[in-house]
Amino acid sequence: MPTEPLIADVVVVGAGAIGSSSAFHLARAGLRVIMVEAFGGPAEGSTGRSFASIRGQWADPLNIELSWRSIQRYRDFAQDHGIDVGYRPSGYLLLVPEEAWADQLAAVTLQHAHGVPVELLDLATANRITPFAEAGLGGATWGPADGVVDPHLTASAFIRMARDRGATTLYRHRVTAIEGEADGSWTVTAGTRTLRGQYLVNAAGGWSGELAALAGLAVPVVHSRRNVYATAAGALPAPVPMTIDVGSGVFVRSEGSRLLFGRARPDQADGYDTSVDWPWMETVLELGVARFPWLADLPLDRGGCWAGTYEITPDHHGIVGADPAAPSWVNACGFSGHGLMQAPEVGRLVAEQIVEGEITSVDATALRLDRFATADASRHVGLVF
Repeated sequence: MPTEPLIADVVVVGAGAIGSSSAFHLARAGLRVIMVEAFGGPAEGSTGRSFASIRGQWADPLNIELSWRSIQRYRDFAQDHGIDVGYRPSGYLLLVPEEAWADQLAAVTLQHAHGVPVELLDLATANRITPFAEAGLGGATWGPADGVVDPHLTASAFIRMARDRGATTLYRHRVTAIEGEADGSWTVTAGTRTLRGQYLVNAAGGWSGELAALAGLAVPVVHSRRNVYATAAGALPAPVPMTIDVGSGVFVRSEGSRLLFGRARPDQADGYDTSVDWPWMETVLELGVARFPWLADLPLDRGGCWAGTYEITPDHHGIVGADPAAPSWVNACGFSGHGLMQAPEVGRLVAEQIVEGEITSVDATALRLDRFATADASRHVGLVF
């Protein structure tokens, strides 16, 4: 016999950092929530394969606010909820080229205005944090509250708290059909189950565009592979905080006694691909050694390398809020590598959109879907790495 439909106020699709945070905030607001996930558990898509670094160092007010509020939530998570999500303030060092230094100074002024602890460093001081070749650099900035958070612990914590408040979670239930009803609600086919919700939250990561297409909507989000390369364990004599050579885009940080490093490939084809791009590693090493000469002496470990995907939009910033074509469809996707970083605050905004009918606590206009219908849709609103 057919299984009876599951009824909820909100169906959340996706159990990564954004979906799990959304489910918690919605359940905390007293709504009936069903979270559905194609994988077998939380954080098995982009979230679990992320680099797990978080920073408040952005160049625009909205991203500063979303990131800094989220970092504070991570910092206080154990105190507020009794759960350790692995937040560690290991720091974030940006090495900025001469031609970009004036813009970086303006960004730091803005960050300070939002209460973000960021320090301006001369190159000699910065070199004592992470050794580097100084040629072509104008200066460095250091975020002592920036650092890392555990993606699996984070998603699991939000889901646990959502379930404690009555939310239902369905794993191994891939969404295959979505039908909009006359009253604005949604009927969702996921695996063998039928779900019905007045609202649907699209937190499907790199699959968000495909999910929207099932409902006849257009959301410009695709997967883009990102590689993380690793040295052998024991290769580092001392910890290395997250350090980005802004000019080249090469980033490094330690994980235990192992160094992790990478750089986005500019000609990366769209699509879900978690195989490691070994030829690209040679290019990254060449660029990395130019700024971090000591990288050439570290033994590599192919077994420690991995690849994940960013969920990217045309301007590399997230989409948050009601879809103009269907107000009961709420997008929370496309964060292009900073979803885990901003998940606590984005989940709160999703709940605000649904409970209050609009987002008013911050000006989230820059993240609305309809920006892609304008001439400046490719505009970057902050530093993107």
